Amino acid sequence: MATLICSLVDHSDDVNWCAFSSTCLATCSLDKTIRLYSIKDFSELPFSPLHGHGYAVHSCCFSSTGELLASCSTDGTTVLWSVNTGEIVTVLQHPGCIPVRICTFSPDSSCLVSGAADGTVALWDVHSNALCSSAAVKEGSVVACSFAPCGQMFVTGSTNGDLCAWSCHMKQLCIVKTAHDLGVTCCQFSPQECNGMEGNSVYFQMASCGQDNNVKIWMVSQDVPSGCKFQLVHTLNGHSAPVLSCAFSSDGQLLVSGSVDKSVLIYDANKGIILNKLTHHERYVTACAFAPDMPFIATGSMDKTVIVWRIEDGTSFGGRVSQHSNKCSAVSNATAKKKLDSLNEEEEEEKNLDAGFLKAQSRLCVSEWSEEAVSVWLCEEGLDELVNIFKANNIDGSQLLSLNKEIVTNDLNIESLGLRNKVIRKIEELKEHLESVCTGIPDEFLCPINRELMKDPVIASDGYSYEREAIESWIHTKKHSSPMTNLPLKSVLLTPNRTLKMAISRWKNCQ
Repeated sequence: MATLICSLVDHSDDVNWCAFSSTCLATCSLDKTIRLYSIKDFSELPFSPLHGHGYAVHSCCFSSTGELLASCSTDGTTVLWSVNTGEIVTVLQHPGCIPVRICTFSPDSSCLVSGAADGTVALWDVHSNALCSSAAVKEGSVVACSFAPCGQMFVTGSTNGDLCAWSCHMKQLCIVKTAHDLGVTCCQFSPQECNGMEGNSVYFQMASCGQDNNVKIWMVSQDVPSGCKFQLVHTLNGHSAPVLSCAFSSDGQLLVSGSVDKSVLIYDANKGIILNKLTHHERYVTACAFAPDMPFIATGSMDKTVIVWRIEDGTSFGGRVSQHSNKCSAVSNATAKKKLDSLNEEEEEEKNLDAGFLKAQSRLCVSEWSEEAVSVWLCEEGLDELVNIFKANNIDGSQLLSLNKEIVTNDLNIESLGLRNKVIRKIEELKEHLESVCTGIPDEFLCPINRELMKDPVIASDGYSYEREAIESWIHTKKHSSPMTNLPLKSVLLTPNRTLKMAISRWKNCQ
């Protein structure tokens, strides 16, 4: 049902979100950037990446016309960008300068909602760039938000597990308590209004996912005089770990989800059955999105990649598959440094070699890599020019780890200063990652300060999670600076990260 078109490998850190317009794909990352790609051939636009945020970018979304892109960040801002030029249109500072986790446009793009780590929800007028109003959920951080197709209400999801419906005037309409045990991670309305009306009620389909490993499909009825109601239609439990993202196709017939179990599932949204399972990512799948007009899905991951998939069954897109998919299958994506799918047997072997390397990277220590695996790693890191040099010197995994600046300069005779510095930097990154890979501990479970498995994780005002004892000691000795940014912490308040603590506990029980 789904065929891999290409892998985009430009981000240098975890990918947090993917979004499509009718002409572009946008991705954002912990590396503080947003990248834009043309949907014609998935080549990166000339002015990409977009730089404007000071910290990690958590979410991005297009306006209905595709002319504006919004992105939000730990730096407490939501930035509006011109998609035509890549220039910043305006910067919206969230009330209290709190890290912003989610942002979304209304269907007509007249307003935008942003949700923050302290539970506040801000409603902005896009034309005047003014804050219309703000409110807050009682507990948890707001990490999910989606407008109903009518534009008259939106739903937010929070880390305490609740779903909350709001009117476009920020009146709280309805709350579903503990919709997902341990926390909601994403919620998305189907773009299409459901058939049938009863009295003054209008019905919309909405999906939500969370830390309880489930995807839930709801029927949300908007009743003009009394508010709205949620009715649970399906509980989908195909994932074996927390589900981090979900999205509907443009006609509402398909639903896609990505999970900590590294898989992507595609469902029949009406029947609630799994149609396909995709397993190409090597780490948590954090983002997924359907293209509005073309048969494409994009999935983003903590493995720093974005994979673009083609849906083979064109019925969900009005049959608009063959012409565009043929064009894409003929284009080599130089940005991604990976070949498009082909029936050529030799190209298939190369693709399998890449996939084999990624699997090997997750299960073997680097010291066990063969010379061929080292060559593939060089290509993955954009160091293709060094492949022949490394092969000539029979550099395998163990020798790779022993390389230093002196050996690279004198023994390998790499004359380019830029290449020397880059390969040394990549080797150091590999060594840093090796500890968590070889021990099997997910990197996100390790405290950034002491690099030990967290027992009592807390969220600091910089938006990052730390072991409580480690960050308290840091604050005391470092005069309130952030361990991750070296900038002053806006507050010394530490919030327990119960979601992360439960995830660590679940992981430990599985060992």
